Amino acid sequence: MRPHILIPFGAFAMGAGAVQAQSINILMEAVPDTTYVQELLPEFEEATGIDVNLEVVNYAEMHTKLVPQLVSNSGSYSAIVVDFYWVGEFYRAGWMQPLDDRIEADGFDTSVYVPAMMDLVGEVEGTTYMLPFYNYAMGLLYRTDLLEDEANRTAWKEEHGSELRPPETWDEYRDQVAFFTKDGIYGVVNQGLRPDPIAMEWSNYLFAHGGTFMDETWHATFNSDEGVAALKAYIANIDQYGPVGAASFSFDEAFNVFSQGQAYSYITYNFFRAAVDDPSQSSVAGAAEIMGVPGPTPGEGGSLNGAWGWAIPRSSPDPDAAWEFLKWVESPEIAKRRALMGGSPTRLDVFDDAEVIAEYPQTEALKELLLGAHNFPTFTYTPQFVEVLGRELSLAVAGEKSAREALDAAAEEFDALAERDGRRG
Repeated sequence: MRPHILIPFGAFAMGAGAVQAQSINILMEAVPDTTYVQELLPEFEEATGIDVNLEVVNYAEMHTKLVPQLVSNSGSYSAIVVDFYWVGEFYRAGWMQPLDDRIEADGFDTSVYVPAMMDLVGEVEGTTYMLPFYNYAMGLLYRTDLLEDEANRTAWKEEHGSELRPPETWDEYRDQVAFFTKDGIYGVVNQGLRPDPIAMEWSNYLFAHGGTFMDETWHATFNSDEGVAALKAYIANIDQYGPVGAASFSFDEAFNVFSQGQAYSYITYNFFRAAVDDPSQSSVAGAAEIMGVPGPTPGEGGSLNGAWGWAIPRSSPDPDAAWEFLKWVESPEIAKRRALMGGSPTRLDVFDDAEVIAEYPQTEALKELLLGAHNFPTFTYTPQFVEVLGRELSLAVAGEKSAREALDAAAEEFDALAERDGRRG
């Protein structure tokens, strides 16, 4: 049974400035972490007298609804959540209020956040514009029951001369994918739908092969030999070791294959880890685990980072009330309770909390995953680059271009976008 933690009325301090608003509006995505916030809202409303109206929509609607409000002198949203995709655009347009003065005045500690989270959805060029809300870094889901099976362990040792274990390097994982493709089970299931699912998933392959997206001067590097090897490995997994149709799977279809026991492994968003242990959604509950995507050498991670951050738009009609809400929802107590409900933390103190670890033992592995994760290029044209990358990767998977041709084409367009954004050194 999950413990219920009571938060005293005065558990967080109101800011020095008078809060006039009686209600605030926030646009949020329809995801589990939003549900957890909704369930806790009555406590904030009772403590402050501020009503919070959450407008919850699907991801595809969010950007379209946000932009008209953000460009207005006075919009309707007091606070917003920002996907890392949009950070460069929102920053360049001047749509987010700096938070540093508020943070200093109220002594809000941002050092508790996972550093990569602050880099992704916290600070931009030395100024804090967001508080990290929840992470959706990617990891490797794998079947522990298949690793522990004695017949598999014997066969693996005969074939490879080593013990069967969670993979420590990408090469070891690659060999396991091939090994487990047998007896009606696929070694891997991929989410190859363009543009976003394939672009995000392949990024893990790039990092796992020691590749990078760009150099310090914002010149593309993902079309390197490492990138080409990563794309060839991706194509091989789809063509040789996965189910028919994976090139058009989104994460839901891929998760269904894994959760029904039809695949050994799946690189996906870490929040799916809890769903794997839900018997109503999974036939492999208790028989799967998650880890960071293994890299080229032991201890070197290949996972892609991902996160949302809270922000106060410049067009906010009630920025003071919005800040009171941000302080509350990201306070240690509320962040911990969200994690105990199944949320995806961004704070190190939550990852290290004994109650959270007891409730979700995978928390320690998820912390290590985040500490070793890599960020996607974040600039004004991140969404456009995702479209380009997804298109070219899909052409390579379909055999319409070679891996080198596809990545060279995407790199050329990346360089053009970076130059348009003033990023090129």
